[in-house]
Amino acid sequence: MQALFKKQCLLCGVASEGDFCAPCHDSLPHLTSHHCVVCALPLATTSVCGACLANPPAFDRSVAAVNYAFPIDALLQSLKYRANLAIAPVLAHLLTRRLDGGALPDFIVPMPLHSARLRERGFNQALEIARRVSKTSGVPLLPDVCRRIRNTPSQTGLPWKAREKNIRGAFTCETNLLGKRIAIVDDVMTTGATLNELAKVLRKCGANHVSAWMVARTLPGTHSGTS
Repeated sequence: MQALFKKQCLLCGVASEGDFCAPCHDSLPHLTSHHCVVCALPLATTSVCGACLANPPAFDRSVAAVNYAFPIDALLQSLKYRANLAIAPVLAHLLTRRLDGGALPDFIVPMPLHSARLRERGFNQALEIARRVSKTSGVPLLPDVCRRIRNTPSQTGLPWKAREKNIRGAFTCETNLLGKRIAIVDDVMTTGATLNELAKVLRKCGANHVSAWMVARTLPGTHSGTS
């Protein structure tokens, strides 16, 4: 009887104990074991890259589940642009598995979506992922503590400096977060400009440690995301 309700691998369709069968899970674009602890880009050793040492971002640490490459890019696009909300818990599970069991933050803040974009899409993919991460990790979710007040043009295709200028002043937060540790949850990190801007706002509200938790990290020279 149990076989009738056995899950199927999301990618190949064979019977599976989890979201992916073992071969498909092993073939996912996993991050290299050595990467910058701040921005999650590959390094020869696990440390801090030269760019983050020279120009430290407003966030202290990044955790990414996988690289932004096939089939993860297709799954994220299906969630984001085709409203396939059933994929959100799958992606959230990949992310929570990457959390190393260290000190957890006090709160999770999902990357805000502008109200106009929210009306158009009907949901915020970062919030959908963050809800599942919060439930699994036990870290309380603050879904409305930050707002996106500028409906900026898409970041896709813009270089870092242009992205930084494009996203400047896009967020607001009026909650007292003095001394709190915050994790921002988003779907994809590309240059980190959007995450950096939100982290700056959280710092101004008193947060003393900001982490960036994302499903996928775009590598240099690959198809770019939005954050």
